Amino acid sequence: MVVSAPFAMNRTQSAGMNILDRSNYALGAIVRYPLRSSMLLIAIAIGVSAVLVLTSLGEGARRYVTQQFDRLGTDMLIVTPGKTELSGGGIDMSIGLAPRPLTLQDVSAMLRSPHVQAVLPFIGGTGKLNRDGRERDVDVVGTNEQMQTVFDYEMQAGRFLPAAPLDESMAIAVIGSKVAEELFSGQSPVGQRARIGDRRVRVIGVVAQTGQAGSVDVDETVFVPIAFAAQIFNTDSVQKMMVRPHSKDLMDAAKADIIRIVKARHQGHDDITVMDQGSILTTFNGIFLVLTSTLAGIASISLFVAGVLIMNVMLVAVSQRTEEVGLIKALGAHRQQIIGLFLFEAAILSFLGALLGLLLGELAITLLRELYPAIDFRAPVWASIAAVLIAVGSGLLFGIMPARRAAALDPIAALAGH
Repeated sequence: MVVSAPFAMNRTQSAGMNILDRSNYALGAIVRYPLRSSMLLIAIAIGVSAVLVLTSLGEGARRYVTQQFDRLGTDMLIVTPGKTELSGGGIDMSIGLAPRPLTLQDVSAMLRSPHVQAVLPFIGGTGKLNRDGRERDVDVVGTNEQMQTVFDYEMQAGRFLPAAPLDESMAIAVIGSKVAEELFSGQSPVGQRARIGDRRVRVIGVVAQTGQAGSVDVDETVFVPIAFAAQIFNTDSVQKMMVRPHSKDLMDAAKADIIRIVKARHQGHDDITVMDQGSILTTFNGIFLVLTSTLAGIASISLFVAGVLIMNVMLVAVSQRTEEVGLIKALGAHRQQIIGLFLFEAAILSFLGALLGLLLGELAITLLRELYPAIDFRAPVWASIAAVLIAVGSGLLFGIMPARRAAALDPIAALAGH
């Protein structure tokens, strides 16, 4: 846009252009060069949207892990064989190279603690479930009746594992909804016979459709009594157990009891790890925060690349608008006013590109939610604010050189197009 003499004279005779005048001038220049402006807007928008999408991945993973822990609550203790230290810097697994296994007798002994309400042991692995010639791979989880209470499973048919002594090996099974659908062809599985490997079992229940719960896909899992699982996998070792105290206030007391009981049973060796869900969740949150921040930093690099593009394109723009700058200077515009005009134009371009990037980023995040509904992808607010600030900041930073070059033009030579 060519600046008219009355406009320039009026503004240079005053204290300087106000914000409205500068906005009109900058927007006029943006509209007058649509290809140049579009390139800059797209470059900045890609950078901002990349920040939003990448940080939403890290935040979505953190939210997913948090939801899985929330399903259990933070009043659970996790006991594993071997000595592993959990500290603020993460999990140190350098201790306990040959841990003594936990046994069903150890599990029963923990129930003697006055602070322990329930103990949920696990023995698991993969196996083949066969029924009338139909066979499929399944996850086999050996546990006890507390599994349903702790994880709040709803039953589609039948019942869950009954309460029984841990060492009682009953050949029964509870199957997930997908397993029931694929192997029993619409028939009621309850009361039907099947085989896990070479062992016959009777199906006593079907868990309603649940999906992923922690590391277990419930719909594709077969639950059996833990003593029966020990026979299937030919082991006496409990892989891990979850312990629920009578209340959250008794977490420390229950933890001390567990360590004392197992130490007495293991000839004085402190060879187990007892972690509470709250500490694990805090550690994971710290890890995901660092991950999200790192992803934001990586994506922000593209905004500085866009800043370099702003600098190069605006250097070309100065040569295209030489006569225009010469006219403004000839009518009395100061050096600082010329620099301010070009920097204001760079700031508006950067801000508009950032707004476009926020829109594109939210659209991409919405698409991710549709593709992966189990994960709540959401960019943190600080990432959106930081992306806009970095975009505008890089526009101003890399717009300084073109602005200074425009301000240094000789008005007479500029009017002549030189």
